[in-house]
Amino acid sequence: MLKDHGRYSYSPIPKRADYSWPDGKRLAVYIGLNLEHFAFGEGLGAELAPGGPQPAVLNYAWRDYGNRVGAWRILDMFNALDLPATVIANSAMYGYAPDLMTAFRERGDEVVGHGRTNSERQNTLGHKGEAALISEATAILKKGEGTCPKGWLSPWISESHDTPELLVEAGYGYTLNWSMDDQPIWMQTSNGRLLSIPYPQEINDIPSIVARKDSAADFADMIIDNFDEMLEQSTHQPLVMGIALHPYLVGQPFRLRHLRRALLHVASQRDQIWLTKSGEIHDYCRQQIPTLIA
Repeated sequence: MLKDHGRYSYSPIPKRADYSWPDGKRLAVYIGLNLEHFAFGEGLGAELAPGGPQPAVLNYAWRDYGNRVGAWRILDMFNALDLPATVIANSAMYGYAPDLMTAFRERGDEVVGHGRTNSERQNTLGHKGEAALISEATAILKKGEGTCPKGWLSPWISESHDTPELLVEAGYGYTLNWSMDDQPIWMQTSNGRLLSIPYPQEINDIPSIVARKDSAADFADMIIDNFDEMLEQSTHQPLVMGIALHPYLVGQPFRLRHLRRALLHVASQRDQIWLTKSGEIHDYCRQQIPTLIA
């Protein structure tokens, strides 16, 4: 017998119960914008060039461009296209770039917990250390936003065997850590159910641009092709499409231009889709269709 996680059972998508999103829509689309802050001279971080001895100034400054410039350009684009955002934020952002967090709050965007910083992984800390990380990050987000976050994405998707239980214990309703489906599903924990909302690892600029070295045009085309295909597929099942973005990547001017092209395409179909935030998907699933989810 293979070792199993015990969180959910196998469920083929063609055999699941049918339902629709608000107003009879079949495809829910949300944009997950990752706002992250990094330690200088230590810890983890995506690299533009192979890292050498610390401090790796080139890579640190390249990532910091996202908070100083890139995120503001993306915010302007979201405003121009009237796009809601799910802001996936390190709690360190509130101390480092409070103006940026305020700007997204004033738009009415949702904030999802994303640990303290992406310079660390939460699954290396042990049970007590991980619980403390979740508690600390949650308290800072609650103070900044005036309400507790509903959702969580671990830095680097660094989930331990304890993470789902710890999230439910801390009051979280959903996780973005698992990318095994195109529909929300219930995950089992010893503290109760936790909703898993699809978060993309393909329509995601880090795997695409950093890992595979896809061009700006390639990534935009991926968004468009994925959207068009899922819109067709959604005639058979209700689906969720996420778009995962990082300002230090797609906030670069030459990439922003192509991203705008892709998001214009998505926005042009807004009458056919539910253009939303991951927290609204969570609320709808819990309130309207709690027994229909796999």
